[in-house]
Formats: sequence, structure tokens, C-alpha cells
Amino acid sequence: MNEQTEQKKQTKQTKEATKVTLKEKLKKLFGLYFSFAKIGTFTIGGGLAMMPMMQKELVDKKKWITEEELIDYYAVGQSTPGIIAVNVATFVGYKQCGIIGGIIATLGMVTPSLLIIMILANFINSISDYPMVQKALNGINVAVAALLTSVIVRFAQKTIKNVWNALFMGIAFILIFFFHVPSFIVILCAIATGIILTVIKVRKEAARVEVTQEKTLHEESDGEEK
Repeated sequence: MNEQTEQKKQTKQTKEATKVTLKEKLKKLFGLYFSFAKIGTFTIGGGLAMMPMMQKELVDKKKWITEEELIDYYAVGQSTPGIIAVNVATFVGYKQCGIIGGIIATLGMVTPSLLIIMILANFINSISDYPMVQKALNGINVAVAALLTSVIVRFAQKTIKNVWNALFMGIAFILIFFFHVPSFIVILCAIATGIILTVIKVRKEAARVEVTQEKTLHEESDGEEK
């Protein structure tokens, strides 16, 4: 009798724990959707222009990721097919709630754009030639340029940590801006260069550790002989 009571108690506790876990997951999924829907609704200018708002919402407010992770997601998002902002939303959602989280976050990011485009598509041609509309678009372009400048400065502060980083950035800029080299080629070359330098650094560090260990063993052997 006592065993049956104990089993029923454990079963009840398990069900309650499952309900709590499911409730927390659903809450996180709703949070992902509405956070990215808000970012997608109130940000104009594309993925890079969204970065300041993403930092405020995802890093400062929600604390789902760190600023370094956000920059890494942007770097990967620019190197992979698709829209940068959508890729970042997928990465963040996947980190929080796995595959379903990635799907929900992506839907949250694209829903506002889809709805707004469907609404504007009906009458954009009829109003695009109005002087007030043109002035508004010019103002938006200036604001977007300011946002992109802010993103560039933020990226530079976080990623350019030594002379080599600055050199690579300068070379990439020259290749893209002056010689019109396709950006994906520059990105692939940067990836290859980063891998090669990392392998060299790891091997040098391993060799240094090995030399230090051998020196320590030799000193210990000399001490025992004395």
C-alpha cells in the first residue's frame, strides 16, 4: 500500500515537472517569436542596420547571448546563404530551444516584413513619385547610413585586436572596393587564412609546451642525480 502511494506520488511529481518544463519552453518560444517580430517591425535598413537593436534586445535585455556571440553570428550569417538577420535569428533560436526555437525565431523575424510588403505592394507605385515620399525615403537612407556606420565602428572595436587584423581588414576593403573582387571570394580567403594561422599557432603552442616539459624533466633528473 505504501509502495503504491509512493509510486502515485512520484508519478504526480513527474507530471507536474513535465508541465512546468513544457510551460517554460512555450514561454521561451513565445518570447523568441515576439522579440524577433519586434526587431523585424521597427528596424529599417537590412540585417546590419538591425545589429544595434539586436544587441539591446538579445544581449542587454534578454541576455540570451553575449555581444561576442552576436558578432560571431553576424560573421557566420554573412558567410552563409540567405539574409543576415534571418540567419542570426535562426542561430539564436536554435541556441535557446533547439530546432523548434530556430524555426520560431525565424518566423518571428520574417513575419513583419512579409505583412508590410504585402500591404505596400498594393499602392507603392502610386505614391512613390510624391515629393513627400521621396523626402521621407531620403531621410530614411541617411538614418540607415548612420546605423551602418555605428555597426562598422562596433565591429572594428570588437574584432581588430592587433596589427594583423587591421592589415587583413585593409586588404579586404581594397580588394572589394577598388578591384571589385566578389565578396564571397574574399570571405573564403579569410576563412582559409584564419584556419592556417590557427593551425600554426596551435602547433607552435604545442611545441613550446613540449619543450617546457622536457626542460622540466631534465631539471628533475639532474636534481635526483645530485
